[in-house]
Amino acid sequence: MRADDEPAFEQFVARSAERLLLSATLLVGGDWAAGEDLLQGALERTYRHRARIAEDRREAYVRRALVNGATSRWRRQRARVTEVPLLVDGAWTADVTDTCADHADQLSDRDGLARALLSLPPRQRAVLVLRYLDDLPEGEVAAALGCSVGSVRSQTYRGLARLRDNEHVAALADATPRREPTARRPRASPATPPPVTATADVLTNESGPPAPLAATTTTANRPAKAKGMRS
Repeated sequence: MRADDEPAFEQFVARSAERLLLSATLLVGGDWAAGEDLLQGALERTYRHRARIAEDRREAYVRRALVNGATSRWRRQRARVTEVPLLVDGAWTADVTDTCADHADQLSDRDGLARALLSLPPRQRAVLVLRYLDDLPEGEVAAALGCSVGSVRSQTYRGLARLRDNEHVAALADATPRREPTARRPRASPATPPPVTATADVLTNESGPPAPLAATTTTANRPAKAKGMRS
């Protein structure tokens, strides 16, 4: 172990603890004290293994420990829910701005997402926290959750679909994944043009699946026969 490992780890904690605390708190459904405990455990685990963790991978390791710890907590508390919401009636229940002063702008941008997350089941909540709050690519989210990229996409789509009627869903406009499955929309009456659904566009960023290829070929596009080929 290098002699400068401990000071470097302390600098890492000082640099990233506030952002990780917000992630941890959202992972446990808004319970600020539980989020602090979760982060403390993840940092202790990372510290014990710091000698074999590359410096540029420390934050990813902590996030993976946060997800694992939050999952264990959900399993223990499945029979009794005692979460204290981080937001009540649109107001923060903790002084988040002072605690995360360097990330006040981020909190403002993600406020709608934070409110909406409280209505999601734990797995979908974890995917959206890692995907949109921590800005992780799908591959890193999959590694943190121990699942496939396809599962991440599925959970992301389901989580966003559950938020379509949420009044704060517009906050997701800047964080919409580029390629997500598109929910089937009802066919509009021929007498009226199809409605413009802003919420669906925000959530899926898709205009619908491509039309299937025609099953028949016309004479115009049929390949010409080679000379001398028997018909």
